Amino acid sequence: MSARRSTVGGHTFEFPTLVELLAKATPLRSGDVLAGCAAESAAERVAAQGVLADLPLATFLDEQVVGYDEDDVTRLVLDTHDAAAFAPVASLTVGEFRDRLLAWAAAGDEASISALAPGLTPEMAAATSKLMRNADLVAVGRRTRVVTGLRSTIGRPGTLASRLQPNHPTDDPLGVTASIVDGLLQGSGDAVIGINPATDSPARTVALLELVDAVIERYDIPTQSCVLAHVTTTLRALEQGAPVDLVFQSVAGTQEANRGFGVTLDLLAEARAGALALGRGTVGDNVTYFETGQGSALSAGAHLGVGGRPVDQQTLEARAYGVARHYAPLLVNTVVGFIGPEYLYDGKQVLRAGLEDHFCGKLLGLPMGVDVCYTNHAEVDGDDTDSLMLLLGAAGCSFLIAVPGSDDVMLHYQSLSFTDVLTARQVLGLRPAPEFEAWLARMDLLDDAGRVRELAPDAPAARALLAAASA
Repeated sequence: MSARRSTVGGHTFEFPTLVELLAKATPLRSGDVLAGCAAESAAERVAAQGVLADLPLATFLDEQVVGYDEDDVTRLVLDTHDAAAFAPVASLTVGEFRDRLLAWAAAGDEASISALAPGLTPEMAAATSKLMRNADLVAVGRRTRVVTGLRSTIGRPGTLASRLQPNHPTDDPLGVTASIVDGLLQGSGDAVIGINPATDSPARTVALLELVDAVIERYDIPTQSCVLAHVTTTLRALEQGAPVDLVFQSVAGTQEANRGFGVTLDLLAEARAGALALGRGTVGDNVTYFETGQGSALSAGAHLGVGGRPVDQQTLEARAYGVARHYAPLLVNTVVGFIGPEYLYDGKQVLRAGLEDHFCGKLLGLPMGVDVCYTNHAEVDGDDTDSLMLLLGAAGCSFLIAVPGSDDVMLHYQSLSFTDVLTARQVLGLRPAPEFEAWLARMDLLDDAGRVRELAPDAPAARALLAAASA
């Protein structure tokens, strides 16, 4: 490969490899500085973006970021690439592809954008995002349609679903149940009722699965449950006959990082097959749920690409989506500010990363959600998360995550509250998943305008739910 060069301000910058070009073209973030791959100046970043814009999109099929022979994620992506889906854009450069996406988005041509997914590699999506402003990421994300389903339908136009996250520091059944009821009464939980267990005990996992399943069954709630235990724990729960709706696992963008998570591609396939065999879906058969986050590979020391060079964290994040889409997930979300300021330092970086992740995930065919969150030692606050939440809602985000009072008392980080999700829906004119909205109506929890209302004496069904939880 010939070196790629560009001159900006009288200085010539050279980018010897594709790995370095992608890293230098990335908007500034603390994780890339930590990894030693960030552009050293704004001029170098602009030079790299100019070179990247002129790069043929098909380059990513011939030139690797992480080597084919040593990485099963690379092999999965390239071995399953759909040449026919790629054909409409195969002759374009990265910059021309960006322009084509924006033109399709402006024309409302969702079909042309969405049909590309099987023909795009994660590196193509990541490269394109590096040339986009935030508004561009919103515009294209909004016109990229991905619809999935199990017992509720996720991703339909005009909807914004939510994961109800009833975490408890000791997995106390009463505390978990109280949080579930709190969320349901505020219109949350149509994407999933998903619990991060305090331990990875198989017995505790089964107990939590049975608890949530009992609530769903008793009140005929059109949603799904998930206990976010390690996939091997979920496999053991399946062997014990537990009511598993969704198989969960955190995944990353390199084989080495996934090994650090204790997972392989074959293990994910085995768990998915086990959940599919239960046949618990009513409107679809998407039975997997994946979580990702920029910086996960770097934090595991598994971020090196071809020639031992560090790969930027946003490109590695997009590669994680290449893993996830192979297993036809119901849900995928990035926990955008959870890993810490070492990787995304402040509100500006968190906001940018959230929009990038959503854009790349949707473009690659994923039902993409975001945990709009931050740790308390980051330079982020509630104003930053409000901004990101509303931008994601405008961008057609499939779902958001919400916890009681915005404060996760088990994981010790700040996320969105149930009322935040209601705000996003009301401000942006969005609705819950259709099956869940019908359930809210049956429970007398909607007013005449279709908005979630306060619990009132004339809502006997909802009051029965509250009474049962209290008992």
